[in-house]
Amino acid sequence: MTITSAAYVETIRAAIDRAGTGQGDLVARAADLFTATLKAGGVIQAFGCGHSEALAMEIAGRAGGLVPTNKIALRDIVLYGGEPASVLADPQLERTPRVAHRLYELAPIKPDDAFVIASNSGVNGAVVEMAQLVKQRGHALVAITSLEHSARVDSRHESGLKLTDLADVVLDNGAPYGDAALSYGDGAVGAVSSITAALLAQQIVVEVVARLLALGETPPIYLSDNVPGGREHNKQLEERYAGRIRRTA
Repeated sequence: MTITSAAYVETIRAAIDRAGTGQGDLVARAADLFTATLKAGGVIQAFGCGHSEALAMEIAGRAGGLVPTNKIALRDIVLYGGEPASVLADPQLERTPRVAHRLYELAPIKPDDAFVIASNSGVNGAVVEMAQLVKQRGHALVAITSLEHSARVDSRHESGLKLTDLADVVLDNGAPYGDAALSYGDGAVGAVSSITAALLAQQIVVEVVARLLALGETPPIYLSDNVPGGREHNKQLEERYAGRIRRTA
């Protein structure tokens, strides 16, 4: 394949079409779970490591998104847990199962909350352990992952399980093995997973809002802070979930 930006655009278009139009029933199931969570007064907890953290940022705290959402990130063990910042330099951190327990303990989680976890491979220790913990505690769980990549690698968790084995709903981000889509000899360029995961996240949010509107409810949606009245609107909604949602960089 020719390595050009135009070739990458064509590849992404195809990936978006696969991920965005071929999983309508699964997106609907995820939206049903999250709508039930919001109706029960719960919050949607989003978690991802590495570049999959972009999914959590897409879900929690952005314009056009749901207010009752919270991002869980590896750096929470520093921000809220008192660990030295140097621990974040450990390349093995996302492969360490015990970190999931610390993150869960530090997060403002309630029994009615639901989770969405993103991981392109779906096999690293922290992600699998978090998914196990989430299900053991009775939360609904939506996973966004690459089915192709996950199927071709072994679990790095002692249980042998993968994220796909634990979630109530599994959405395929359509990324190829290794994530990068344009091959050149021994390498590849042009990552896919961040773009398609963002698409799936926004599709779920749109479907949740559609369900709330159909029920005659006003969806708790962020406005941009950069439009007149946006910050005031957002602050008022956030106050409903005081102590339940965190907004950090």
